[in-house]
Amino acid sequence: MSEFNRMTVVAAAEVISSFLSHSDMKVLEVQWGIAGRCSASSKSARVADLAHIACDEEIEVLTADGQVNLSRALVETAISAPENFRQSQAWRRLVAGLRFDGFEAHTTQVEIDSDEYWRTGTTVELVRMLPSDAPELNFREAESEVTLLLDRHGFTVAKGHLRQAVSAFNRGEWSSANGELRNLHESYLNEIATSLGYSGSADGKARRDYLGSLQPPFLLADYNEWNSNNQKPQSVQGLMSRMHPHGGHPGLSEEEDATFRLQISLVTARLFLRRFDHRVRPSHE
Repeated sequence: MSEFNRMTVVAAAEVISSFLSHSDMKVLEVQWGIAGRCSASSKSARVADLAHIACDEEIEVLTADGQVNLSRALVETAISAPENFRQSQAWRRLVAGLRFDGFEAHTTQVEIDSDEYWRTGTTVELVRMLPSDAPELNFREAESEVTLLLDRHGFTVAKGHLRQAVSAFNRGEWSSANGELRNLHESYLNEIATSLGYSGSADGKARRDYLGSLQPPFLLADYNEWNSNNQKPQSVQGLMSRMHPHGGHPGLSEEEDATFRLQISLVTARLFLRRFDHRVRPSHE
C-alpha cells in the first residue's frame, strides 16, 4: 500500500500544476523518468495522467533526497509551493489527505537572505504525526478494517456515517466530519446492542448500559469502559460527550480537533468491532 491515499496524490499534482508551468512540469517528468506519458493538452489532463501513474504504478524516482516513490516525490514537490499558493482548495485537500495518511505539513518561519536585504518567509516540511513502527495507529488501515467489519455484520447505517465523515474530512469540512463521527460512534454501538439481544427503547445510553450489564459484558468495567455507577469514569460515555459537535470554529484549532476526532473514532471503532466480531464469529462460521 502506498503511504499516501489517492486524494492526497491528486491534490499534490493539482498544487504542483498551480505554481509550475507546463515546461517546468515536463522537466520534472523527465527527471522522474516518465517523460512523454503525461498529456500536454491542458494542465488538468497533465495532472490526471501524473496522478494516475503515481497511484497505480510502483515507480521509484530520483529526487534531491534520493530515491523515493513517485507519490512521495509529488507530495514533497507540492509542499514546496510558494506561500501565496497555499490557500487554494487543492492545498486544503492536500493537507487534509496528509493528516488522514498520518502526516502533517509543518510550517516553519525562516529568514531568507537575498542580495539586498533579509526577509522572513516560511518553509513546509513533511512530518509523520505518529511512529511509523506502530501499525495499529495506521488510520487508513483502521478505516479499511472498520469498513470490512461493518459490511460483514450488516451495520449499514454506521457505514454510511463513516463514509460521510471521511468524505467531509477530506474536503476540509470539519464540522460536518465531526457530526458524522459522533453518529458513527453511537450507531455501531447501537447496532451491536441490537445484535446482542437488546429490545428496549431507542435511547443510546440505555443500549450502552445493556452492553455493560450483559453476561459476559461487552463493555468492560475493568477497563472503565462502562460502570453501573454513573459517577465513576466511563470512557465510552466520555468519548460520546467529547465527540458532541459544537458548530464551526474556523482556524487551525478546528482542523486539529477534527483530526483528533477522526483518529480516535477509527481506533475506537476498530477495537469494539473486532471485539464484537470475535464474540459472534462462532455462530456464523
